[in-house]
Amino acid sequence: MTQQLERSSTTVRTTAPTAAPTPVGSPGVHRTLTVAGLVTVMLGAFLPMLDFFIVNVALPTIDHDLAAGPAVLELIAAGYGIAFAVLLVLGGRLGDSIGRRKLFIAGAALFAVTSLACGVAPSAWALVAARVAQGASAALLIPQVLATITAATHGQARAKALSIYGAAGGISVVIGQVLGGMLVQANLFGSGWRVVFLLNVPFALVAAVMAMRFVPESKSDAPSRVDLPGTLLLCAALLSLFIPLMEGRAVGWPLWTWVSMALFPFIAWAFIAVERRTEAAGRLPLVPLSLLRIPEMRSGLGIALPYFSNFGAFMFIIAITLQQGLHLSPVDSGWALVPLAVGYFSTSLAGPRLIGRFGSRVITIGALIQPVGVVVLIITALTDFNGLGIFTLMPAMVLIGGGNGFVGTPLFRVVLSTVPLERAGVGSGVLATSQQSSLALGVATWGTLFLALAPGLGMGQALALVMALQLGSSAAVAFLSTRLPRSIG
Repeated sequence: MTQQLERSSTTVRTTAPTAAPTPVGSPGVHRTLTVAGLVTVMLGAFLPMLDFFIVNVALPTIDHDLAAGPAVLELIAAGYGIAFAVLLVLGGRLGDSIGRRKLFIAGAALFAVTSLACGVAPSAWALVAARVAQGASAALLIPQVLATITAATHGQARAKALSIYGAAGGISVVIGQVLGGMLVQANLFGSGWRVVFLLNVPFALVAAVMAMRFVPESKSDAPSRVDLPGTLLLCAALLSLFIPLMEGRAVGWPLWTWVSMALFPFIAWAFIAVERRTEAAGRLPLVPLSLLRIPEMRSGLGIALPYFSNFGAFMFIIAITLQQGLHLSPVDSGWALVPLAVGYFSTSLAGPRLIGRFGSRVITIGALIQPVGVVVLIITALTDFNGLGIFTLMPAMVLIGGGNGFVGTPLFRVVLSTVPLERAGVGSGVLATSQQSSLALGVATWGTLFLALAPGLGMGQALALVMALQLGSSAAVAFLSTRLPRSIG
């Protein structure tokens, strides 16, 4: 695959031929993304996605060391995701205007600094602040990855790069919990939970340095000013929904949580109205609603919400079940997820070739395999919950991972396949926001339901019930996948 990418990247150009070479970084110039450049941007993408989940297995140790308490622990986990989701579209817009390589380098450097701040945080509230800052730096970094791929590749090279990005996203979720458990239990140099953050520092700095050499600069040919009203309304809408959903259970669902959620639809309506009016006036809004006229973007985003919500919730629920319900160590619970990672990675590798032959029906196949794995998991949990382990979970995990790989890997390719080059940044930001928001929404809704049911029903019964309810969302993914264009560009 690497050799194919390299051969493709040496022959593809995304701009019209010019009479003479123009320096890299000049406005409107887009060089080809080489294999080294692709490795660089993938490293930049992998670290923030990894960090979304790696903290899950460290939370009990953080609670013990910093006396955090349930509400603050929720903020440590949620603060990163909220800042990440809220600022992603703005990060894409800034990349379009300032330059995607510049923002990638700045985001990677800031991610290293904020990861260091997390790793040395002296108190729980200091860690919350550092996690919010870390999420903000990730929001600068991630949109530049997808936008650079879209701007600096074409044809099969772009398709393969987007498929690799999709695979990296799913694998990072699983590796985050496997690696996190190993690192926490290893207690390297007495660092305990801190190592899960400190590990980011050298890799983020390497990504920033490599980007200076291997990542071509690109930006929109017609950059516009930041849409401040749209930015503020989008932030307010997402915060009004996510903060009460993620904090409500920990603080006992006080009145402000219900008021905040009740305000969400009104703020969302105001955001849509402002964006529509801004675009009608000939200005570029934060989220151009005209993007939704692109069939691939509209259909792909429709799939992204239930798919990523299910996936994010599943990873959260299974981690809680293994560690708190079955009292497995972080390492043992991580190993129980290895078959899922193997299944996901295997179908991710096969996906690009199958997509070339069967088109979007590959997504439909994956959407049908995944719920079969969920049914197997439900039967296994109800039959012998206390006997759950790496071997008894293996059939379900392989099917769930394999099905998710067939869906998640090509989804990015579908959504971004026909986005105009000048909107690569904002299109990438919208897609990444949908991904991260859906992951967080899944944890906040399905995860909260699971935690509410577990004390009364027991972990095994709660797991089976929530997984059974999720089958409805899986059916929605399968149905919506049949509405995708058969041929994927």
